[in-house]
Amino acid sequence: MSNGEGVRAKGFDKATVRDALSAHAAIGLLAGAFLYLICLTGTIVVFFAEWQRIEQPAVPEMRAIAPQSVQRAVETVLASEQGKPLTTHLYVHLPTQDLPRTTITTDHQAVHVASDGAIAMPEENAWSEYLLSLHYTLHLPSTLGMILVGLLGVMIVALAISGVIAHPRIFRDAFRLRARDRGGVGLADWHNRLGVWTLPFTVMIALTGAMIGLAVVTGYGLAGSFYKGDLEAVYAPIFGGEGAADKASAPVPDMAAPMRYMQAHHPDVHPSYLILHDPLTVGQHVQVVGLHPNRLIFGEYYMFDAKGGYHGTAGLSDGALGQQAAASAYNLHFGNYGGLPVKIAYALFGLALCAMTATGTSIWLGKRRRRGLDHPRLTRAWDAIVWGSPAVLMLTFILRQWAGNDAPLVASFWGLLALILAASLFVTDGRRFRRALQILLGLGAIVGVAGFLLAL
Repeated sequence: MSNGEGVRAKGFDKATVRDALSAHAAIGLLAGAFLYLICLTGTIVVFFAEWQRIEQPAVPEMRAIAPQSVQRAVETVLASEQGKPLTTHLYVHLPTQDLPRTTITTDHQAVHVASDGAIAMPEENAWSEYLLSLHYTLHLPSTLGMILVGLLGVMIVALAISGVIAHPRIFRDAFRLRARDRGGVGLADWHNRLGVWTLPFTVMIALTGAMIGLAVVTGYGLAGSFYKGDLEAVYAPIFGGEGAADKASAPVPDMAAPMRYMQAHHPDVHPSYLILHDPLTVGQHVQVVGLHPNRLIFGEYYMFDAKGGYHGTAGLSDGALGQQAAASAYNLHFGNYGGLPVKIAYALFGLALCAMTATGTSIWLGKRRRRGLDHPRLTRAWDAIVWGSPAVLMLTFILRQWAGNDAPLVASFWGLLALILAASLFVTDGRRFRRALQILLGLGAIVGVAGFLLAL
């Protein structure tokens, strides 16, 4: 056997190695694509309340609503569901600074309410919800999607920490930007500088995202190990329990009394939600979610019975530190505190995180290209993700405007993105392909804004 034959027998030929490297690169690109989608949608979701107002601008808005108006609206909604299975929960979103609307949601419907308690119109915010679902679960089944997104959060933390360790001078060179060159030094400098400037934000966002996503895993694990599979018992020490169920029929509860109690006894707390558990049953009870000023917690749960009798709080505002931390993770992740200035800051930091994700993969592909391991198709596919994803998001927004609330947004997003990715495999001019996607994004933004203005 010759030496060459011995090498081929013991190892792999060059074509096999090249194909294996391409497959490895494709897997890395897939992980990077998911990270980029999470960062991109998270940046946009910061303005979730504003998107709802844009999506349905004709909804009646108010700074506050009277307790008797809420009572009337709840009675009307429950009466409209006679003959249907009883809803397990009824939610009343009360006017807040970000979203000055009153909305009632049940298992069967969601409607906006006028200031006098009359039902104004159905809630139609399909695009906002589809965007939030994309960020939360990547449109996968809920539990699987949240676990995957939580793991991606862990990956971002690992990338941030390893990036700092891999560049000992990263803080010393925090404001050093070299000129752009063919060696990719300029792009790498921008990647590293953005990493330094946004490091606290990146770690905070990733950690809280991982907490939210992986809480499902933790919850099921604890339930199976210590609570005989009862997931509700796991969360009860933090968020309060549901209470004993009694499915015997009962009249509509007094929803106005808890609001009046809050006005009289907690005037500095702003109720944002009323949650009616097990409506029209003897076991029904009401929770008021109260916003506490100058606190990171999403709110405190104030407990009431069906007649409006007060039964204490869950302790999110003054309980154990771990309980308060758990209640603060959501607002800390999405920037739902401090009003519009904080949201703008989150959006800017989020854009920087998107840029780091995009440039990180571009730098990696560039290094391989300079080493003779060129991946032109993967490079075009990455351009399809970086520029195609926001373009497709804008196209689905336009589709929602034209086709209404029942537009197939999820199918359209993944179908159009798959089409762009497929096109990237066949085009030969990468620069023209990237430019075409950038033009598509710009045109989509112009058409989307024009459509919104015409709808006003």
